[in-house]
Amino acid sequence: MQTEKCQDLADLEPFGPGIWLVSGAPCTVAGFSYPTRMAIIQQGNGGLILWSPVSLSDRLRANVETLGPVQHLIAPNSLHHIFLSEWIDAFPNAKVHAAPRLKDKRRDIEFDFELSDTTHPNLRAEVDQVVVRGNLITTEVVFFHKESRTVLFTDLLQHFPQDWFKGWRGMIARLDRMSGPVPAVPNKFRLAFVRRRVSRNAIERVLQWPAEKVVFAHGAPVITDGQTFLKSAFSWLLK
Repeated sequence: MQTEKCQDLADLEPFGPGIWLVSGAPCTVAGFSYPTRMAIIQQGNGGLILWSPVSLSDRLRANVETLGPVQHLIAPNSLHHIFLSEWIDAFPNAKVHAAPRLKDKRRDIEFDFELSDTTHPNLRAEVDQVVVRGNLITTEVVFFHKESRTVLFTDLLQHFPQDWFKGWRGMIARLDRMSGPVPAVPNKFRLAFVRRRVSRNAIERVLQWPAEKVVFAHGAPVITDGQTFLKSAFSWLLK
């Protein structure tokens, strides 16, 4: 994913016990403006897990450091990696976790671990994870923050305001299910699920989590009845 411009907003939004969200300013990608979002999870030892890092500014760094030391940086799919280098430079002692297929794409980064269906021992007290395989666009790792009962998706779910895009971009967004009345899996990702049995098994594992809230990188979070929402959003795949 190439970005033409992006500016971080830096404010930390409490989202439940032990979790904060950071909404970055929109990034322009291939002519389309995308909102960005990062999640910060505090571990029992006071350290921080950063999911899908947004652009790092001095103010954001200062705000994050008030919560604790950054111990883990997570790139949850092969598209959300643009700003990793900034955070690695700022926090060289943090362990860097790569989604499947990302190591080959970012050979300039020395990753410590590749994400799998087995949660790393240093993370499992706070989160669980499932790798959603079988999609031609990206292999996404979905996380569950146990204390707040929050599921973290990246790109497989999106929800842009219906007036976010203008003109022909707005028409494409509506046809693609990027914008609409409720969050949804965009059509381009639906069509890219070519190993549906494998993907279905992963989503069924996600549905075993007692989800109350759902966060995704592009769109406002779902804050109630998350499990019911997820069953509806993926009903087309679960058939």
